[in-house]
Amino acid sequence: MLIDPYAKAISGDVDWKLPIFPYDVTSGDVSMIDKHDSAAGVPKLVVIDTSFDWATDSAPETPLADSVIYEAHVRGISIRNPDIPPQFGGTYASLAHPASVTYLKKLGITAIELLPVHHFIDEGHLLDRGLRNYRGYNTLGYFAPMSRYSAAGDRGGQVREFKGMVRALHTEGIEVILDVVYNHTREGNHLGPMLSWKGVCNTAHYRLVTDEPQYYLDYIGTGNTLNVRHPQVLKMIMDSLRYWVTEMHLDGFRFDLAATLARELHEVSRLSSFFDTIHQDPTLAEKKLIAEPWDVGDGGYQVGRFPVLWAEWNGKYRDTVRRF
Repeated sequence: MLIDPYAKAISGDVDWKLPIFPYDVTSGDVSMIDKHDSAAGVPKLVVIDTSFDWATDSAPETPLADSVIYEAHVRGISIRNPDIPPQFGGTYASLAHPASVTYLKKLGITAIELLPVHHFIDEGHLLDRGLRNYRGYNTLGYFAPMSRYSAAGDRGGQVREFKGMVRALHTEGIEVILDVVYNHTREGNHLGPMLSWKGVCNTAHYRLVTDEPQYYLDYIGTGNTLNVRHPQVLKMIMDSLRYWVTEMHLDGFRFDLAATLARELHEVSRLSSFFDTIHQDPTLAEKKLIAEPWDVGDGGYQVGRFPVLWAEWNGKYRDTVRRF
């Protein structure tokens, strides 16, 4: 993983609080709790050379009204392309390859929207079946590109390779948009595992059931919901977004289940602190902000209700076009 400004919490540079255990071991069915010591398996960080020659890189800045956005998976779009050398197939480098660029330009697109590339890990139930998480909606690290998609290895080379991909696509007038998952993390429900934020401060980072705080509010269907109402969590999200714009030269973001990010107490609010914070940030306000405008909670379907500066995916329109 790339060095993370929040990784200072594991280096002794901040005051520790005793971690609040993510589940109550004195009540309920605890037979499925993951009691393994996860310390050895938790990704730490590597300090890398952050220098990179962006040359004359500049954002294409295609107006949203003129944009044709192509959703793609880094591995899926290139792994079987016979025109790409096998050692580069399925990686960031493959998207920078002339064969990929030629294909994308032939399609007539103006932007490629990549499925999640924030560092993620595979769920235990998949590994038990010899499977892996393909789509990537299982984030662990918000400041590092997924090393699985790197031909340059996992000791910092993935960062330079990602930047090279963005630079190559920008040169051809193609914007790069990331699908980002700030609504939940890989740490699951009260059964565990504890991999990151649960050990730092569980009550700050996750939304808990008021009367039974050993359990998690789950608007996502994945076990937990990040507590965007908390200032430190909101700061982490904003720092992550700014990092991908300033360091990686991203052109925009598609927010997975964005309605969850706008929930205050429970209801989705156009006046939420999440919207206010993004709108006043000069680094982000002019980038493409695209919402998946729903979640699975009550009142979660919010198509057409996101504020100015936001675009939205329209699932009903998409499904109608596909049926046609």
